[in-house]
Amino acid sequence: MLTAEENELLTRTNAGTPMGELFRRFWLPALLPSELPVPDSDPIRFRMLGEDLIAFRDTTGQVGFLANACPHRGASLFFGRNEECGLRCVYHGWKFDVTGACVDMPNEPAESSFKQKIKATAYPAVERGGFIWIYMGPSAEQPAFPNYQWLNQPDASSYVASKWLQESNYSQGLEGNIDSAHVGILHRTLAHPVFTTGNLQSAQDVTVAKETEFGFVYGARRPQPDDSYYWRVTTFTMPTFTQIASQSRAGGGLFVLPQDDENSWWFTINPPRPPAGAPGARDADFGALLSGTSIADPATLGLIPGTFKRVRNKSNDYLIDRQMQRTFNYTGLPGNRPQDQAVTESMGPVYDRRKEHLGTSDTAIILMRRYLMRLARELEAGQRPAMLTFPDRFRTIPMAVNSPEGDFNTLWDTHYDAFARELNLTLR
Repeated sequence: MLTAEENELLTRTNAGTPMGELFRRFWLPALLPSELPVPDSDPIRFRMLGEDLIAFRDTTGQVGFLANACPHRGASLFFGRNEECGLRCVYHGWKFDVTGACVDMPNEPAESSFKQKIKATAYPAVERGGFIWIYMGPSAEQPAFPNYQWLNQPDASSYVASKWLQESNYSQGLEGNIDSAHVGILHRTLAHPVFTTGNLQSAQDVTVAKETEFGFVYGARRPQPDDSYYWRVTTFTMPTFTQIASQSRAGGGLFVLPQDDENSWWFTINPPRPPAGAPGARDADFGALLSGTSIADPATLGLIPGTFKRVRNKSNDYLIDRQMQRTFNYTGLPGNRPQDQAVTESMGPVYDRRKEHLGTSDTAIILMRRYLMRLARELEAGQRPAMLTFPDRFRTIPMAVNSPEGDFNTLWDTHYDAFARELNLTLR
């Protein structure tokens, strides 16, 4: 359990909070390119880390993130006119470019230099790898762009990016993503062979986690009939990028990031589905089973039109099917996204961790909390996360293997060293 002070440290991410400042030191996925489809398209509202922003794509195609309120008298720039490489406030005509510079001030004398003294709050944007990214930290500390694994794939442009909104603190969803123990329960499909035989049938006997140069990894071990072990090793790369074994192929994974303290953005990136019989096809099939895409239900992964809120949500009890729960799976919900969302949001917007009772299978959750809180405190004391200096540290890969190796440290070190050597990564 955490103390009240620790829970506040972990969950609060507005500007000026230790955790919020930590998140602001990283490049974060923010939008899908389709949200700003063409130059001079309509500006949109966007909220991240408790800040209300306006995003727009200018005449040259560059993306800008500006504070919602015009620095003149606070009118919302959402109503702004997107024109000729800038966003013009419709109240008095002040116009700002993607850097926040005021480029026109029609109500001031032509000889006035006042506009040169005015700058809207603006954040840098980079469009790459299926997302539009934002950096919200101090400009003097802006790091190089992170070298995540999928960004380096030959077919990176064909990766599928998605985004949705969950009504709970980011930490609750994040903890679910690094919790192997729930997979065989919450996501169990009663008659499916994946759950009735093999890797998920045997009990998890060891859960181990260790810090790494990029964040941490944790391994869940299950003994197999041939005296080997099935290892399911998940990587956690800062700030919250999780690559879940058996689902993350060729660098795919997901981010859970704070929209504000009571809501979180989920961003996923997935490679093209491999053809039947190709390497990775079985993992793709298992991922489809867990995501619900193998079930013919259009609401499984659907969003309410015009929003990033799921059709299945807490206001309609996620359209739970009790007959399905009796005969098909444990939850009566089709796929891991509705299942995870239901249990995470059921904890409330910000769960009070003083009330919990953690067990041995919660090793990764304990490490994640301590790790993030330590980095936030270190940053508060003036120590910047070391990995920001090394873009290659963001390039990682999980594991889902049968191995005679029973020691996690040996298993992981061998795997990661070989991975780094193969790609000639600059880690230090």
